[in-house]
Amino acid sequence: MARAFALADHVFVGICSDAFASQGRGQVNPLKIRQDNLESYLKTLGGRYSVHVIDDRLGPAACLPDLDIIVVSEETYANAILVNEARTANGLHPLRVELVPMVLASDGKPLSATRVSKGEFDRDGSSSSLSVAVGSNNPVKVEAVRCIMERIYGNVRVIAVSVNSNVPDQPWGTETVQGARNRAMAALMDNDLSVGVEAGVFERYDGLYDIQHCVVIDKHGRVTYGAGPAFRYPDKVADLVRSGNTVGDAVMAVFHVRDQGDAEGAIGILTQGLMNRKQLTEQAVMAAMVPRIRGDYIGH
Repeated sequence: MARAFALADHVFVGICSDAFASQGRGQVNPLKIRQDNLESYLKTLGGRYSVHVIDDRLGPAACLPDLDIIVVSEETYANAILVNEARTANGLHPLRVELVPMVLASDGKPLSATRVSKGEFDRDGSSSSLSVAVGSNNPVKVEAVRCIMERIYGNVRVIAVSVNSNVPDQPWGTETVQGARNRAMAALMDNDLSVGVEAGVFERYDGLYDIQHCVVIDKHGRVTYGAGPAFRYPDKVADLVRSGNTVGDAVMAVFHVRDQGDAEGAIGILTQGLMNRKQLTEQAVMAAMVPRIRGDYIGH
C-alpha cells in the first residue's frame, strides 16, 4: 500500500465484498470491520485515496479511464494481466504493472491476513509475541479484542477459540458475567491471556438494559473483570425478550430487519449507525484490562 501512495497522487483501493471475500475461504470479518480497519491504516499514509467495494477479480480497474498504474504482489499479478486484457477490450489504455514483494512471516513464508487471523503470527509476522485467546469465533469479538490488546501491548497474536459459554443463549443478570468467565477459562489453554465476552440483559431503573461483560484471565490464573456501558431496549423489544425471545430475534421482529449484522448489532440499529457492536465490545474489553495496564491492582 505504501508503494502505491509513493507512486500516485490519488490511490484507488479495492476491498472485497463479503460474498467475494468468502469464496474459497472460511469465515471472514464483515465488510464493515474490514473497511474500518483499512480506512484507519490508509489515513496514516497521508495521501488522497478512495475505497471501492469489489465483487470480482477485476473490480473498477477494468473500466475506469483515469488510472495509470496497478500495484500488485506476486500472488495477485495474474489479476493485473486480466485487468489489462479487459481494459484493452474496453478501448482503454493498459496500466503499468508495479510488482511489490510479499511480506514474509518469521517462518520465511508469505504473511497473509488468514495467518494473522488464525493467531499464527502477529501483524508483523512474528510468532513469538504475546498470545491472546478469545473464547469465541465471533469476528466482532475477536477484532475488538485485537484492537484493545494492540493498543496496550503492541503486536499480539490473537487466537479465536470456539467454546461453550454454558449459559442460556440469552443470558440474564449474573448469567452474563458467568458466561464471560466460562469462555475465558475454556479458551486459556497455554496462551498468555484469554478473554471472554458475553452480552446479557438486566432489569434496571426504567426497563430492560443490555450490558456486555468481559473477563480476562492470564496464565498465572489472575482474573480481571470489566463491563461496557448499559443501554436501554425499547419496550417492544424488552417485552419480547421477557417472553422468551433472544435480543437478536426481538430486534429483528420489531425493526423488520432480516438480521442485525455481525458488525452492526442491535446497538447499530438502535443508534442508527452512531455506534456499532465492535465499538461497544471494545469498551468492555478495555474496562477489564484497566487493572492490568499499570499493574497496581493485581501485583504485576
